[in-house]
Amino acid sequence: MQSQCTSIARLLHYLRDNRAMPPHTFITEAMASSDRIEGAVKAFAVLESFDFERQRLNATLTAQRTGLTRAAARRHLLTLAHIGYLESDGSYYWLAPKVLRLAGSYLSSARLPRAVQPTLNRLARDTGQAFSVVVLDGADAVIVARSGEHRNASRVMPMGIHLGARLPAFATSTGRVLLAGLDAAGLTQRLDSLKPYALTPHTLTKKTAIRTAVGKVQKQGFCYVAQEHELDLHALAVPLRDTKGQVLAALNLVQNPIVHKAEDFQKRYLPVLLQAEGEIRGLL
Repeated sequence: MQSQCTSIARLLHYLRDNRAMPPHTFITEAMASSDRIEGAVKAFAVLESFDFERQRLNATLTAQRTGLTRAAARRHLLTLAHIGYLESDGSYYWLAPKVLRLAGSYLSSARLPRAVQPTLNRLARDTGQAFSVVVLDGADAVIVARSGEHRNASRVMPMGIHLGARLPAFATSTGRVLLAGLDAAGLTQRLDSLKPYALTPHTLTKKTAIRTAVGKVQKQGFCYVAQEHELDLHALAVPLRDTKGQVLAALNLVQNPIVHKAEDFQKRYLPVLLQAEGEIRGLL
């Protein structure tokens, strides 16, 4: 047990502290099987098995969610609890605050959040609205930066929106902008593996419809989505590109359709988002 604890602890601390590691190194680059640390892969699978639906897991539930045997799931839970990434009452386990070290290290060291934060704060100050910057991770759109807090009666905050929040890319304005930024092969791969589901009565759930919506974003250069992710909310997003034109992230604004109708919403805020995109481009 001590050897296994030490091995996983070292890897977790390495991933947390290695500022130069490019994103998704272990999942995008081919690697020899002899270089693959299966215990580390399984440990992260266990950590990622905790979510909004299941905040507390025992060995049986963890095994079901990760594909591990119950015995293996139990050992990984015990190990992660031993090194401080999980807490337990003896039967069930839940994420410990130590997990936030990983997210905190990314937010404090990654260039993108630091580069966009001043612009996000200015946008919020000038408009009184809430803005977010989002990146694509698998099938999810992940929030990596948000504007500072400014009081405004018309401001809208969707449920569960916070730094690190993961939203289904197929049903969000930022997600579709990011999908539109993929090449043809990359988009096809994402859509083939997609399992769309209805979040509201307005959510597009057919892959052909989602592909059409993404194609529209590619042509017009922005995305407008109405009540697909959450009722009574519509969102507007634009891509954030580097100086080479590669889409790195998406910038968006969420509002209530009652406050601003679709046409007025786009007319008023699309120029704001596009201007911000121009400011940020030189920083990425």
